[in-house]
Amino acid sequence: MCELFAMSAAQPADVHLSLEEFSRHGGLAGPHKDGWGIAWYEGADARLVKEPTAASDSACLEFIQDRPFRSTLVLSHIRKATQGALTLANTQPFARELGGRMHVFAHNGDLDGARLRAAHALGTFRPLGDTDSEYAFCALLARLAPLWREGVVPPLAERLALVADFAAGLRALGPANFLYADGDALFAHGHKRTHPGGMRPPGLHVLCRTCAGERGALVTQGLRIASAGPQEVALAASVPLTAAEPWRALAEGETLALRDGRIVSPGG
Repeated sequence: MCELFAMSAAQPADVHLSLEEFSRHGGLAGPHKDGWGIAWYEGADARLVKEPTAASDSACLEFIQDRPFRSTLVLSHIRKATQGALTLANTQPFARELGGRMHVFAHNGDLDGARLRAAHALGTFRPLGDTDSEYAFCALLARLAPLWREGVVPPLAERLALVADFAAGLRALGPANFLYADGDALFAHGHKRTHPGGMRPPGLHVLCRTCAGERGALVTQGLRIASAGPQEVALAASVPLTAAEPWRALAEGETLALRDGRIVSPGG
């Protein structure tokens, strides 16, 4: 299955996303070698870099690794293809504009495509590729679109409730771990994924960290976050990136909203 990672921070941080650990998942070790992508926000917009090739072989990824970027919200995905050809259009994260800002989505799982298409209309959003993940993203945006009609950020409670309800429907179609960001908040939904012994929860983990402000104080495998002042950071990942940190496994079907480096409100 695919690997997900996201970061929400209280203050803009210099993010050194070496993806060393992710590269091992992406081809140096393990089966995850069918594409990778990173999105990081700059205000309402997001820079998106992705390739339909192994992360471990990517010169583009090496370029990003050597040049830290600054953001409060980052989302990354490494693909193990289950549906769709190995093309750029099928490589995650996916991004679309809604309400005057970019929305970004990445999914880990394998949904029943026929049932997904029968159960969820797309509205004005259309996939560029042919994956279940992108179709699910377009269907989610169609559900969210009425909340964004006034051109202002809708209340977080309304967005969280809608995302959690949508996630509940996806779980009936197959493994449905996903990360979704709208530039204001990050939404994390945990379901189940492949573990030794079979498919089971947890499918996603979260970690909240606070650092006093010394540069380079927050370091995990494949990630270094540097901040000039006090910083709060929330991380979400398919598997814990460190052994010593208090990563919390999301319960099956749990949906969280993270904003400014904190878990803002739980859902289900």
